[in-house]
Amino acid sequence: MASDTPGQEVAAAAEAPSGGQRVVILSGLSGGGKTAAAKLIEDAGYTVVDNVPAELLVGLAELAAEDSSRFSRVAIVLDVRTGDTERAYRAMRGALEGRGIRPLVLFLEARDDVLIRRFSETRHRHPLAGAAGVEGAIAEERRRLAPMRAEADAVLDTSDLSLRQLRERVLAALEEVGGEGLVLRIVSFGYKFGLPLEADLVFDARLLRNPHYVPELRPQSGLNDAVRTYVMDQPAAGGFVDRMRELIEFAAPAYAAEGRPQLTIAIGCTGGYHRSIVLAETLAAQLRERGLGPVTVAHRDLERPMDDRN
Repeated sequence: MASDTPGQEVAAAAEAPSGGQRVVILSGLSGGGKTAAAKLIEDAGYTVVDNVPAELLVGLAELAAEDSSRFSRVAIVLDVRTGDTERAYRAMRGALEGRGIRPLVLFLEARDDVLIRRFSETRHRHPLAGAAGVEGAIAEERRRLAPMRAEADAVLDTSDLSLRQLRERVLAALEEVGGEGLVLRIVSFGYKFGLPLEADLVFDARLLRNPHYVPELRPQSGLNDAVRTYVMDQPAAGGFVDRMRELIEFAAPAYAAEGRPQLTIAIGCTGGYHRSIVLAETLAAQLRERGLGPVTVAHRDLERPMDDRN
């Protein structure tokens, strides 16, 4: 984990059974931060079970479902160490849902260069390491886990997350277990630092004039009133927000009807410090006013050092 570089907020809601039981399936890439996330989940009061053989997973799911008082909060780590990961995942999820438990699936990943660096620093062996080396093992792991990632309620990119930020994102996901309705997550970001991997919809704020080139506004973020006024006073700004909101109002019910627990909307500008933050906050306020489900906002690149933005 990075020590102080901010990352991105990614979390989701999942339905809980009538008795309030909560089950989390934690998966993701080796080196993606599952060990740290599992510890955080354990600290939140969950019984965490890790590295269970595939043959025992269905029985574990059945046990958790049958004894909801003892296993009111359970997290099961499921990754390539189980062998046939997809088959084990399908069987375990089927056992849970057949008993009225809809688990929260949390998937952790990171960029290839970050994963390779982490393996080099820790000198841990990748579970799929072979003749192809770490890079080839990562590619094969991505392939094997793709079905789980596609169905995950929350995909969390830990590439630039500090431990504190990872804790915030994981706890946000856990708090929303049992929530009702589609969760709308708005993420501001800087294009120079890459697209948020979890984004469902991406909007480009670079059509607006950049406060970065106004000396008195440059050091102030989009959370500052002067920056907000500069951005929103531009003729295109209000119309841009209106059209984003209209698209989301149109799309959100369809996503919800498909069973999606969250919709992640990413708004980007060059450095993720001015325009995207203003538009993210403005859009969130309008969506909340219209009562369009829970709305959260995260500013992925807000805390990056100023030198990185030049």
